[in-house]
Amino acid sequence: MMNIVLVCSAGMSTSMLVNKMLKSAEDRGIDAEINAVAESQLKNQLNELDVVLIGPQVRYLEKQIRQLVEPKGIKVGIIDQMAYGMVKGEKVLDQAIELQNE
Repeated sequence: MMNIVLVCSAGMSTSMLVNKMLKSAEDRGIDAEINAVAESQLKNQLNELDVVLIGPQVRYLEKQIRQLVEPKGIKVGIIDQMAYGMVKGEKVLDQAIELQNE
């Protein structure tokens, strides 16, 4: 089970992206839990978390998010702007999998 959280400013586009990522994971037979949260809620989501992906619109939070989650062994990345803008769930899921495998 892979557990991924997308950090955003709680917009609609992120929930659409989560749905596309879940569909892509299902199509590939990957057991994944994927959620979108506002940065303020992230600290309540750290249990069992594998990867945190930061939405491009909140990339300025990267340093503080890394300080929060990396000591727990959680991988962090910024969602590719193009993939985010075009809601390419498959591409963002690939990004999460690559991060987890690093």
